[in-house]
Amino acid sequence: MNTLYRLLTEEDTSEFCHKVSLALAKGWDLYGSPSYAFDHTSGKMRCAQAVTKQVHADYSADMKLGEQ
Repeated sequence: MNTLYRLLTEEDTSEFCHKVSLALAKGWDLYGSPSYAFDHTSGKMRCAQAVTKQVHADYSADMKLGEQ
């Protein structure tokens, strides 16, 4: 059993909530608290949430984590 890790990021819109909700629906678990920061380049707030998932596959850098 291996643990996969992803950091989901998005502007502070409903898209961020949908991205996290989709990951949860696919079996990912929240890891830690969400983060919220101002992106000076775009002038917008951004959100981030780490998620993890236990899988029965060997880890490979070629894995498409969002498809796991």
